[in-house]
Amino acid sequence: MRMAKTVQSSLDRAHCEFDIVSHPHSASSLETARVAGIPAERVAKSVILDDHHGHYLMAVLPASRHLDLTKVRSSGEWQVTRESTLAHLFEDCERGAVPALGESYGMDMVIDPLLTRQKDIYLEAGNHNNLLHMTVPEYLKLVPRAEVRELSN
Repeated sequence: MRMAKTVQSSLDRAHCEFDIVSHPHSASSLETARVAGIPAERVAKSVILDDHHGHYLMAVLPASRHLDLTKVRSSGEWQVTRESTLAHLFEDCERGAVPALGESYGMDMVIDPLLTRQKDIYLEAGNHNNLLHMTVPEYLKLVPRAEVRELSN
């Protein structure tokens, strides 16, 4: 699988230009950056949050940073979603390979401005061996309703 079906459909709908970058199997976004030889600040890491009421929020930040939940909680009582819950949210993806495309999966998104200031970014394709590489303007076409605000520390 080069990429998840939902990811492919979203790219087709938005008419995005992108490249696929293959890399050795990796288990985290930081490890992905290392094995692919990409600066970690250009790899988009997704953290899924929930509000205890069945609503989900995808926070997207550079792999080199950590999510500051206090910055997210200003807009609600969010907690990090359990890993076991992610399988049903991202059914067409390998476990733990969550694409930074929350809107494609029916959830709201917030993106750290450290990512949007990059020239180009890399994001999970839905598996542990491929990344999508695109310019930031192309990425933002995929997530037009995403809010950009500070998320990391």
